[in-house]
Amino acid sequence: MSVPTPINASAQHDFESVDDVVVRFGEAGYIADDRLATTVFLQSRLDKPVLLEGPAGVGKTELAKTLAEVTGRRLLRLQCYEGQDETKALYEWDYGKQLLYTQVLKEKIGQLVADAETLGEAVDRISSQESVFFSERFLAPRPLLEAIRSEEPVVLLIDEVDRADEALEAVLLELLGENQVSVPELGTFTAKIPPYVILTSNNTRDLSAALKRRCLHSFLDYPTAERELDIVNSKDTGLSEALAGQLVQVVRGLRELELRKSPSISETVDWAKTLAVLGASELTAKLLSDTVSVVVKYDKDVRKATGAIPRLIDPNAVIDEDHGHGHGHGHGHGHEGDHTHDPVAVVVDEDDSGPDGRAIRAAKNEPGRHGNYYGGTSAVPQAPAKDVPKTQGSRSFAGGFGGKKNRKG
Repeated sequence: MSVPTPINASAQHDFESVDDVVVRFGEAGYIADDRLATTVFLQSRLDKPVLLEGPAGVGKTELAKTLAEVTGRRLLRLQCYEGQDETKALYEWDYGKQLLYTQVLKEKIGQLVADAETLGEAVDRISSQESVFFSERFLAPRPLLEAIRSEEPVVLLIDEVDRADEALEAVLLELLGENQVSVPELGTFTAKIPPYVILTSNNTRDLSAALKRRCLHSFLDYPTAERELDIVNSKDTGLSEALAGQLVQVVRGLRELELRKSPSISETVDWAKTLAVLGASELTAKLLSDTVSVVVKYDKDVRKATGAIPRLIDPNAVIDEDHGHGHGHGHGHGHEGDHTHDPVAVVVDEDDSGPDGRAIRAAKNEPGRHGNYYGGTSAVPQAPAKDVPKTQGSRSFAGGFGGKKNRKG
């Protein structure tokens, strides 16, 4: 087992200032604003993990990758999912290797218990050797333990922690708070070099207060139009800056439609690259509608988006019947005059009712779901009291226990 070593507070810092973070991240293609850069700078000085919350596709995971790149640290990633236990996140014992060694050492084990007089004595002798098989030789570290035991600086990305069960959050607390991990058979491993830990959450459920308390917290939302345009331009998409600016405005308009999944920043970049490959010299409603699936992933959203695109390009656009929104004419709203639409008045079929992610998340945010801890309530629904006749008790005791066929007399 590694001997716990105090954290070296005099280690050389990775960043000189907040501006240094902005510049170096920018050189790596990540446009960080001052607020986010300050969070990264503080993490490097305080050795505290960072929790990034926000919608999918705003650059949370990319920040961890960029942090590893600009600091020269190795990136370790734990991708969280429902049902994940500590054996996939922390460590497990290599049972196959243990069995192989047992077979190889079979003769030696036989010698060990050869002169034992009783079975109990033989078991005691074997159990006294358990430390041989539960040692670091047979320990299979997973990302969390690997980050703690690493001899080189690392960035540990715990991605989409909100998808994991709350039990895994409890496993994380020791690492996040004390940069250490406990293995019952071996003891405690403490990081010689504290890892930079980045946790991301898409807000599919609330995280515990205990986890949040141990982290620097930052909420990442969709960027401003100027910042998103800077990001698109920094990715060398091949699309002219003028068209990229127009495309960014279209994407921002799509996000206001309350789609089931709003376009992410990376999808904006992908859309720009797609249009560049097609040789786009201008953004037309038809071109954007034909390629909108790059950023919109559900059929219902596609119909919303194609209906809104003409107006997002030109507020005075007249919708052409052949290249219109494609949602049919049975939805009940009027079509008078020149067939113009309000920018946000995009109507979908009433019977198009797919699962609503926001409703699912809201259902998971019921007060008291954490139980009676971390500020949870004990307001567990109780079954209504059952009326029991006053004479029931006396009848039961008078009749004795068990059914009639089991009672005598």
